[in-house]
Order: sequence, then structure tokens, then C-alpha cells
Amino acid sequence: MSDLKELRDKRVATLLSGGVDSSVAVALLVEAGVRPDLWYIQIGPDRDSTDYTCTIEEDLEMARAVAYKYKLPLQVVDLHKDYWEKVVDYTMTRVRGGLTPNPDVMCNRLIKFGVFDERVGKDYDIIATGHYACTEVDLEGRKWLCTSPDPVKDQTDFLAQIEPWQLKKARFPIGHLSKAEVRAVAEREHLAAAHRKDSQGICFLGKIDYNDYIRNFLGEKPGQVIDRATGRVLGLHRGLWFHTIGQRKGLGFSGGPWYVVEKDMRRNILWVVNGYDPEESYCDHFRIVAPHWLTVDPFTAGLIDGEACTSGSNVTLKIRHTPDFCPAHVKLQEDGSLDVHTEQPLQGVAPGQFGVLYDLQHHRCYGSGELRLQA
Repeated sequence: MSDLKELRDKRVATLLSGGVDSSVAVALLVEAGVRPDLWYIQIGPDRDSTDYTCTIEEDLEMARAVAYKYKLPLQVVDLHKDYWEKVVDYTMTRVRGGLTPNPDVMCNRLIKFGVFDERVGKDYDIIATGHYACTEVDLEGRKWLCTSPDPVKDQTDFLAQIEPWQLKKARFPIGHLSKAEVRAVAEREHLAAAHRKDSQGICFLGKIDYNDYIRNFLGEKPGQVIDRATGRVLGLHRGLWFHTIGQRKGLGFSGGPWYVVEKDMRRNILWVVNGYDPEESYCDHFRIVAPHWLTVDPFTAGLIDGEACTSGSNVTLKIRHTPDFCPAHVKLQEDGSLDVHTEQPLQGVAPGQFGVLYDLQHHRCYGSGELRLQA
């Protein structure tokens, strides 16, 4: 709590979604003597899409209840157009190219800490959110993004693409708590969102099916589904963009389980393999392109392949939102990409996913970059 008390003399904007996490973030700030301005970012579905439903009204009702309880100002900032021009464009461009993007990662970078800062946040010293993440300042005055003690809820992987200047302004009041502790604070404070379920899926999608979301933009493009081991054509897919490497569910073919192992965009073929744990679904060697560093470049700072590396592994990493970290060796290439060898093969390594790099103790997050498979 002492670190939050340091914000008493700061201008603080808190992003309030209406969920329990951001609601408790406000409660902790108020408890520390901070009086933040509350902002609700509206990024609902396309106004022209009558089939889409979301929870904006319910979210706003919950947010208003928090503002009323603590007698804090709440304002709504409409970033709908920016979201669709930036995040949706990013998503569709990569999906069309056969990649597996993460819209929530880019929403944090481009919208919550990006456009919001341009429109509103520029007038504040601190932007506080309800993310499960921590920050710390080292002896050299550098601010680091650090993992939450709750490994299941930790969201540093979703924040690993924000800019260094964005990290400097960011604060995460609930980052040191577990989900159970956050719920306990919400009950203690009698917050309306105390028992509200966690949101799932892409930023605002809510009840919208992801495949319907993709179909709305890219349509369908049928092609063959082929068993890599036998060359047998199992049937047709409706479009490669409806599938991702490592996918097992939803393929609809008998004799399974079947795993997606490759998307051949040139020939429009979906390659699959059969079995409960097929070797072909694993990978221990890939690249991370255009790595993005949050605080410093760990290579030039001597944190990777330097004196700080005292064990056989140079880094730990994640390739998806999971509590597990994988030890890995990384080597910087002349083109700036990273050659990655993991100590254990990983299942479902999909081009376009973000590889997120951490120190050996998976405490400090170095940054992230998009994955590509080795040729």
C-alpha cells in the first residue's frame, strides 16, 4: 500500500471497466488516500453490425456504482473508431496472412495506453488499471514490468508490447494480490462487481463467436484438409483463417483427435496429424522477429549472455497466456531477430503469436516479439 500512497500528490487517471479487478484497483487507491479521476473506455462493436451484442450498458452501470460509492468523477471516452482502425486492422491483416494475432495485446499498447493517453492521459501523471502485474524500480532508476504473484492471473504477457514511456506512467494497484484476495477486497468494500464473472475473449466481443467475427470481415475460402502422415484428404475447411496451429477442437473429422500443424496459405491447405499427443504438434526451435523491449535491450545491457546468466538457460518465456514459463536459449541474429531454442518442446507454436521474454526467475519481463517458425 505504501507505493500507492506515493501517488497522493499525483494526477491519477484510473481505467474502470466495470469488472471486479478495476473496481478493486479504485478501492485500493482511495484507501491509500488517492483521489483518481475515473475513465471508462468505450470500444463497442461496429455500429453497423446489428448482430453483435456486448455488455457496455452493464459495464457502465457497474462503473457508475464505483464512482458513486467513492464520490469520484467518472467520464466516458469513446475510442470506438480508433479501436476499429488500429486493433481490428491489425487483427484482420495478420489473420488474412495466416498468422495468429493477439488483439488484446495490441489493445493495451494502441488504445488503453496509446490513444487514451493522446486524448486524455496526457493530462495525468499516472494511468492506473486493474491488470495483474507489478512494477519495480532498480538501483539505476529503471522501471520494470514484473509478474504478479498469482501465476494463473498474471497479465504481463498482455502488457509486453506497451512502449517504455507507457510503462513509466502505468501503475497496477492489484498486481500484488491473488484473484481470491481481490474478490475478498471487493466483498469487504461491498462492490457491485464482487461476484461478477471475469470477461473472456477479445476486448469487447462478449457473446460474439470469434469465427463469426472473422467471417464478417474475411468471408469463407474453402480448401482441403490433409493428413500429413498419409496424404489422405479428410475433407474441406471453410477458410484457413478459422484455424490456428495446435488447434484440436472443432475440426469435425472422425477418427481423431486431429491436430492442426500447418496452414499452407499458397495452396490453401490445412495440414493435420492424428493422435492424442503427436510429436509433429511440438516445436523447440523458432524465431522471434522485431523484439520489443520494455525497459532496456537486455543484450546491450548485459542481462542476456552476460554475467547475470549463471545457469544453463538464458531466459524464460511464454508463447501464450499460461501460468507456465519455459527455459530457453536465445541468440541475437544480424537482422535483429532472435533465434530461440527451448529446453522442452512446446505444443502449438503458431506464427503470429507473441513470444514473451523474462529473466531466469521469470520475475522481470524484458519484452516480446512475434513468433515465426524456422524455414
